[in-house]
Amino acid sequence: MNMKLDDELRLVILEKVGVYSKRFSIDEPQVFLTNKEVLAAPKEITEGRRTTAYKYYGVSYLEQNSIFINVKRIPDDKTLENTIVHELIHQRFPYLSHGKRFNKLVRQGLRGKTFDPYQKRKSSKFSC
Repeated sequence: MNMKLDDELRLVILEKVGVYSKRFSIDEPQVFLTNKEVLAAPKEITEGRRTTAYKYYGVSYLEQNSIFINVKRIPDDKTLENTIVHELIHQRFPYLSHGKRFNKLVRQGLRGKTFDPYQKRKSSKFSC
């Protein structure tokens, strides 16, 4: 039995996104909660994962500071929370792909860890 999106759940999700965004020092992203919303968004926002988004629990559109939480596919509250944090970790750590370090950051995020704002790495050029 998957979750049913109603006004109350929509509000809960947006609140969670707000709380985690603050903790992760990122701007709150635009949030899509249905496949219909993804398809209705301008193509430049959802480019790359537009027509396939429905297959996933969530998608992060990094360039456009947007996420899709596919409520219809999500079975329970725990998976919902995990998906929200997972997509926001993508927003905060755009250079990281899935793997051990990424999963560790998701776990830390779920436990309440806060992250400093993202800083682009400075090139290590030495002047002699």
